[in-house]
Amino acid sequence: MCILLMFYVSSAQSLPTQNIQVSASIVAGCVVSGTNTGVFGTLDFGTHSGVMSGSVSASYVQSTTINLACTPNTTLNMSINGGTHSATNTRNLKIANFSDLVSYRLYTNANHTAVSEIPIDQNVALTYSNANNITLPIYGLLQLNGVKRAGNYSDTLTVTLSW
Repeated sequence: MCILLMFYVSSAQSLPTQNIQVSASIVAGCVVSGTNTGVFGTLDFGTHSGVMSGSVSASYVQSTTINLACTPNTTLNMSINGGTHSATNTRNLKIANFSDLVSYRLYTNANHTAVSEIPIDQNVALTYSNANNITLPIYGLLQLNGVKRAGNYSDTLTVTLSW
C-alpha cells in the first residue's frame, strides 16, 4: 500500500503547467443612452413682442434623460438638417396654419461668429473635455424684423452624430 501511494504522489507532480493568453480590443465609438433618446433637447428663443426688431440668442439645453458618451479621443461629428420649414439654405420657425416665418441660424459657440455657424446638412467636428458626458454645442440666433403675427412659432431639427 505504501508503494501505491508513492506512485500516486509522483504522478500528481508530473502535470505540466501552461499559460493562457488573455486579450481584448477596444474600438472607438460613441453611445446615446437614456430614457428618451429620440429628443436630444430644446432651443427656446423665449417670448417677444410682435413688433420687436433685432436679434435674439438662445442656448441649447440638452435633455437630462439622455447621455452622450464616446471613447476618449474619438472624433465626433454633428450634422443638423434645415428643419421642417427651411427655405433657400435658411432655417425658419413657422406659425401653425399660416405661412409666416422667422429665420434663425445655429452656431457652435455663444459668440455667433461666422466660422462657428452650423451649415445645413454638413458635418461639424465637435470638441469635448469630458468623454463620459458630452453636451452638444448648439447656440441659436433668431432674427426678428418687425411686425409678426402673434402665436407660437416652431421648427423641428434632426441631429445626426457620426464618429
